[in-house]
Amino acid sequence: MITGKNYIGNQLSAKGTKTYKTFNPQLNIENADVFTEATSDEINEAVQLASEAFKTLRTISGQQKAKFLNAIADEILALDDTLIQTYCSETGLPEGRAKGERGRTIGQLRMFAELVADGAWVEATIDTAQPKRQPMPKSDLRKMLIPLGPVVVFGASNFPLAYSTAGGDTAAAFAAGCPVIVKSHPMHAGTGELVASAIVKAIEKTDMPNGIFSNLNSSGIEVGTQLVKHPKVKAVGFTGSIRGGRALYDLAAQREEPIPVFAEMGSINPVIMLPKALQSRGESLAKTYASSITLGTGQFCTNPGLLLGIKSEALSGFIQNLSDEIIKIEPSCMLHPNIIGAYENNKQNVTSQSNLSVVADYDSEVQTNYARQTITTVEGKTFLDNPTLHQEVFGPFSMVVQCEDVKQLEQIISQLEGQLTGTIIAEQGEASNYPEVVSALQNRVGRIIFNGVPTGVEVCPSMTHGGPYPASTDSRFTAVGVHSIKRWVRPFSYQNWPNDLLPDELKNENPLGISRLINNKQTTDTI
Repeated sequence: MITGKNYIGNQLSAKGTKTYKTFNPQLNIENADVFTEATSDEINEAVQLASEAFKTLRTISGQQKAKFLNAIADEILALDDTLIQTYCSETGLPEGRAKGERGRTIGQLRMFAELVADGAWVEATIDTAQPKRQPMPKSDLRKMLIPLGPVVVFGASNFPLAYSTAGGDTAAAFAAGCPVIVKSHPMHAGTGELVASAIVKAIEKTDMPNGIFSNLNSSGIEVGTQLVKHPKVKAVGFTGSIRGGRALYDLAAQREEPIPVFAEMGSINPVIMLPKALQSRGESLAKTYASSITLGTGQFCTNPGLLLGIKSEALSGFIQNLSDEIIKIEPSCMLHPNIIGAYENNKQNVTSQSNLSVVADYDSEVQTNYARQTITTVEGKTFLDNPTLHQEVFGPFSMVVQCEDVKQLEQIISQLEGQLTGTIIAEQGEASNYPEVVSALQNRVGRIIFNGVPTGVEVCPSMTHGGPYPASTDSRFTAVGVHSIKRWVRPFSYQNWPNDLLPDELKNENPLGISRLINNKQTTDTI
């Protein structure tokens, strides 16, 4: 049941007077539920509860955290069709996408449950004392990862489940031992409240401390701003636009105690199409990329928004084939009138630039909030000289850049802003003839793909979902997979600490039986 209220810890609360509704883009009408924005008092109460709960949560065993994470997954599944129907009514996305994203969310929670149940993720490292070492004795030193404290997670507009209330940021923070305060996204506040209710039920069923989770409604930027500025908040997770992520990053840096903001932001995900590949399979590549560009109405952070090739008849043929194929695809609904409004404005800004050609633009009638897909093309020099052409157009849009030669191709790649992904399309043995191109691309992205499409982010330990700025605010971390837990922890060392006072992960007897690095040897041995 959706109440429209905030969860302040385990309790529902609606002290404010500012209200709003979500929107059904398919029907082009507001949804019925009314949501009450969190007040300053409710924000302070949520953060205070989180700060107090952290004292307990940071000491809770990995096994108990695993039970909690699995319980969240179970409770989300128990929401069944109510969650799926609410998701679809607030996003315009189809039922299949909703169920797929729910599956991904459940998988992430169980993945982190398995990680913390094992316990080795803390990277326990022990260097035993050498009291007789000359000229000076060596102290006993033991190190492990410990949680930062209360984390604020901003729900993402394009992933109401997997990157929102109980998404990857939240799951990783809980696994690390950090309380979470979610700033629910206003476009899917009902979905957010349902998932929040599942988390609260899991807290109660597994006897976790009240305050490790709160869910706050917000129709604008005020709630998020107050949360980031709050002195008891210790980190921030964000998925969204460059403008939004950078604003939060700057706010956090201006605090008396600056805190980390791990923001996954804009990316146009360049695709390098090498000559032999275009010549041998340009038609099939055009079909593949027409589908990738329009997948999910282009509302993925890994949408291929930039295609790069060297001028040739094969490249010209590819552009024509891509234009033909993309027009065959029926347009689909975007997430919200604001989203499609931004798409149209950004597209107009790019297509109005000089020396740019629009080679495909769906011009038939479409339903309200449905996006028309567009393909443009420019010369390499035009792209280099005009930074406006480098900007992301969030939606079913892509640009083909026709480079004069390999040198210009490498120059363009080197001057790109940081990206989440880069792709090389090549025939067998062809990529080895372009080492500088591959190297330049590697320097600008977090993940490099060979003969595939960037859309689709596998949730596994080897995945990097991040990249040089502005793809993310810190290219050393991923927002996907078990290693994303490292965003919410810090290394901490004990020197000459009594064995009985050490955490179990660092005790001589290794009561957890985890793998540890002892005197530079990875082992499960005792000391």
